[in-house]
Amino acid sequence: MAENSRTGATGPDPIDRRKFLKGAATTAGALALPATMFGAPASSLAKAGSGGNVSFGSNYSDPAPKHAFASLISAAEKATGIGVTINTVDHNTFQNDITAYLQGTPNDLFTWFAGYRVQVFAKQGLIHPIDDVWAKIGHNFASSVKAGSKGLNGKYYIVPIYNYPWVIFYNKSTFASKGYHIPKTWDQLIALSKQMKKDGLIPFAFGQKDGWPALGTFDIINLRLNGFNFHMDLMRHHVPWTDKRVTAVFKQWAELMPYVQAGATGRIWEDACKTLEQKKAGMIFQGTNQIAAQYVSDKANLSDLDFFVYPEINPKWGQDYMDAPMDGFCIAQKTQNYSAAAKLLEYIGTGAAEKNYLKYDKWDVAVAKGVHDSGYNAIQKKSVQVIAQTKNISQFMDRDSDPGFADNTVAAAVDTFINNPTSSTISSIQRSLEAQAKSVFANA
Repeated sequence: MAENSRTGATGPDPIDRRKFLKGAATTAGALALPATMFGAPASSLAKAGSGGNVSFGSNYSDPAPKHAFASLISAAEKATGIGVTINTVDHNTFQNDITAYLQGTPNDLFTWFAGYRVQVFAKQGLIHPIDDVWAKIGHNFASSVKAGSKGLNGKYYIVPIYNYPWVIFYNKSTFASKGYHIPKTWDQLIALSKQMKKDGLIPFAFGQKDGWPALGTFDIINLRLNGFNFHMDLMRHHVPWTDKRVTAVFKQWAELMPYVQAGATGRIWEDACKTLEQKKAGMIFQGTNQIAAQYVSDKANLSDLDFFVYPEINPKWGQDYMDAPMDGFCIAQKTQNYSAAAKLLEYIGTGAAEKNYLKYDKWDVAVAKGVHDSGYNAIQKKSVQVIAQTKNISQFMDRDSDPGFADNTVAAAVDTFINNPTSSTISSIQRSLEAQAKSVFANA
């Protein structure tokens, strides 16, 4: 799911999200859990898997995503004639117990995440390949979406439903009143930050108490400085964390730190967002379905909110890449009825299906082609445009790398850097990250 449901948008609360990521990193050795964990006993699952019916394990447990998912499935039943039993589990339990669930008696289909998250379970043989589905729906998706839906063996394992970009938000009225211009390069961004600070504003609002927001900043600076392929190689530990190009990322980031809201590791991102809402800060870098949804939750002026893509650092890569996490649906290897589950995914992989979902999710955007954006708000419409202009998308660090390593080890190292962004700190945390990465990825 997306990053935040606390505000009414799709996805788990950011604090809970960190908890379930910690659990997800340790479930590989968990004991198999009874099928009733996902709302249906084994006998019911067997029955649901026969005669054109399927069961669907869902972590869309909060009201807004649950409503959106119900709308999607209702439309899918009408379009395919397949009956669907939805077994909803709160998102924390779902993520914490996902490995044991897939090893036990899983539902036919289940909600999950693109990128490394799906690749891990595909490699373990816990997700059914769906190349036959993609042979029918592939024309609906861009190449970057297709790439994020594949396992390491090149086969398809997930049908996506939405994504959302990480961008720099600002208030239009602030920029207009101060005469600020959208920065296109790093030098322009630093110059703007200096001017904001001179004008009595906090250039960048920032909250890192939940551990994950700063991972997005590392991602984008690495993508801008070193390109997509290097970033993905680092996430898989195909290059060491002691590489000089990683050093360059931290040093680049250190240039920005004088213009970042102080005390970030003790502040939740929602409070950082309030600083922007109150026009005490000029900018914030985060996901669209977090900041825009928070504006609505806080009854702030959404029409004043706008965003721009992170500026260029290395002209070789320009603004070619960004984080745009993508969620979707998989078929369990142990499905009771593959043909019916595949037929359901064939429908879900259409613009019509995504449109049904997005009737009730106003912060994410469809990944299928041909979804008319007449029902989108301004943030969604612009999200579609910037994602379409991107040459390739990454999924966010805890989806492109081992989630436990990203959310615990790297997050802790980044906290250390934020609190003391010096050359000696950078060297120390690089050595530490590399030592721990060797252990984590030893059998990858």
